[in-house]
Amino acid sequence: MIIILEKVINKRNTMKMNFQHTLAIVILLVGVQCTVAQKKDDAIGTEVVNVVKPYTPTISDAFKVKETPSFDDEDTNKKEAIQYSIFSFPVASTFTPSKGKAAGVDKSAAEKLYGNYATLAAGNYGTVNAELFITENVSNKDYFGVMLRHLSSQGGIKSALLENKYYNTSLDATYGSKSRKLSWNADLGYQNQIYNWYGLQPDTFDQITIDAISPKQTYHNFYLGGRVAVGESVFKEATVKFSHFWDAFSSGENRFLFQPQLEADIMGEKLKASFVLDYLSGNFQKQYFDFDGYKYGYTNVGFQPSYKIKQDDLTVNLGAGLFYSVSNEANKNKFYIYPQINATYKFVGDLMIGYAGAEGSLKQNTYHDFVDANFFVSPTLGITPTDQKYDLYIGLKGKLANAIGYNIKGSYSDEANKALFKSNEYNAQNTNLSGYAYGNSFGVVYDNVKTISFYGELKADLSKDVAFGLNGTFSSYSMGTEAQAWNLPAMKLATTLDFKITPKWEAGSSVFFVGQRKDQAINSSLLVNTIQDVNLASYLDVNAHLNYKRNERLSFFLKGNNLANQKYQRWMNYPVQGIQILLGANYKFDF
Repeated sequence: MIIILEKVINKRNTMKMNFQHTLAIVILLVGVQCTVAQKKDDAIGTEVVNVVKPYTPTISDAFKVKETPSFDDEDTNKKEAIQYSIFSFPVASTFTPSKGKAAGVDKSAAEKLYGNYATLAAGNYGTVNAELFITENVSNKDYFGVMLRHLSSQGGIKSALLENKYYNTSLDATYGSKSRKLSWNADLGYQNQIYNWYGLQPDTFDQITIDAISPKQTYHNFYLGGRVAVGESVFKEATVKFSHFWDAFSSGENRFLFQPQLEADIMGEKLKASFVLDYLSGNFQKQYFDFDGYKYGYTNVGFQPSYKIKQDDLTVNLGAGLFYSVSNEANKNKFYIYPQINATYKFVGDLMIGYAGAEGSLKQNTYHDFVDANFFVSPTLGITPTDQKYDLYIGLKGKLANAIGYNIKGSYSDEANKALFKSNEYNAQNTNLSGYAYGNSFGVVYDNVKTISFYGELKADLSKDVAFGLNGTFSSYSMGTEAQAWNLPAMKLATTLDFKITPKWEAGSSVFFVGQRKDQAINSSLLVNTIQDVNLASYLDVNAHLNYKRNERLSFFLKGNNLANQKYQRWMNYPVQGIQILLGANYKFDF
């Protein structure tokens, strides 16, 4: 439509121009003729003009002008240099802004810190929990501290056929000195524990047999140790500890552990080296289970160098673990080499950090460590180190928001001589049995175990008064010779919630879920031997607490454990206490 309109307009313009040209020519010819005629004869006469052919104007074809004409001149694309200058001069202003006033900030009074405290609480099942911590500065550099802990219960588990009370008391003391160049401390401690092997198999023993069982076991641990750290030196720090552990069945164990660490900067990177001297010696006396008693002992010497490389967002630790292990009683020795490599990379600052590694080590197993993991082991254990060949892992951690952090990890590990707790057998043919020989104690079996596990964790500070946490581990085990991964759960979940109700009231909760586990019940007699795999059901343990702060010194608390009142078994035939309520107070003070 636009093109047609342009053609019409062009035609009209062309016709107008042709007509104007023709009219001008005619006027010019008439003027010339009049001039000639006037020259010939000034008198004006009449003439006859014969028009041979009338003027017929023609219209040429219309054409469209290009919107972007082309230019052959090369200089048209050159930009002219523009020179300009700015002349600045002050402008007088009579405007005066009003002065700002800082917004008021609610400042809470600084809480006074006290160096000492005492806690006392009591609850059902005859539970008593007491703590006392005292610390004092001897001088500007020197200090000492004492810590006393006690936790006990009088039992009261209805389904338990034997005495099930327990006591756990410990006393620790330390003396030390702190300065910029040198810091050191010396530690001394003692712990006493009393437990009962109350986990009898149901419907197996008559009342006379039950009344004759003495299930009590007592553990003692004495230790002496210290730590020294040097500032601005290649020698970084060193720790040393000696401990002596024994029980009511004349079992005894000595352990000496010395760990110095060195650190130096080489070309802007850190070179670290740690040394390990781990000496273990112990014995078990002749006991039940055809156990004649034996001595055990290992000396492990390790050297673990590492070199840290950091470039932009990438940090790499290149290291290795070199261990030499000597079996003191068997006169055997072995050399181990382990990878100790890990790396982190910041993909998006602190929002997304990837990490991976391959790490291994030689773990010294001890009677004391087994008791801490399971109070109901028998004094007939085999002790040998665990060869943690490697643990390959890869993960991602960071923040989903300023107040929400996450961590996900997948790993694959290979361990030789991994220790597993397994229920001991009951042999009805034997008489005068010890208190742990009724199928109510646990031994240790070793196996080569490969583990695939996935771990996830989420932490969130929903506000300044509310904090939430959730984590879970899912594992799959591949065994070498054992039929099952005894007492190892395939799933573990935990969640915590803490919140501040008012400046004086605080509350919180924690929930633990442990998946199914497997154990084995072995009963033997003169006629028949029975071996039965036992599935230990998964359990949910719900706990909560409520705190009331009376003032800076005095506060009260209320704790509840196993609030779902689940009668689950932590170990085979070992049911736990039901709902447990504990009410107590905490008092802070200074001398």
